[in-house]
Amino acid sequence: MEQIEYAKSMIERNDLSGAISLLNEIIAADEADDEALFLRGMAYWKLGDRARATTDYASAVAVNPSSKAAMALEMARDVESFFNSDLMNP
Repeated sequence: MEQIEYAKSMIERNDLSGAISLLNEIIAADEADDEALFLRGMAYWKLGDRARATTDYASAVAVNPSSKAAMALEMARDVESFFNSDLMNP
């Protein structure tokens, strides 16, 4: 759990590549760690890599349907599906 807390602090400090590296190690050791998948998704989202973030959120929800990632996945899908026709016709 110390590693998870450290990864959280890295994300808060915007050390996103470091957090992703640490979370990759945690996930390699336990692919069913839904919190690590959720946090890595958060880091990818902050980097603007929406596809990887959504994949990590979905993986976390597959492991644990009541994961914090469930709400993040719903919001990510809402962002992806948003369409504003007014922007197309100024």
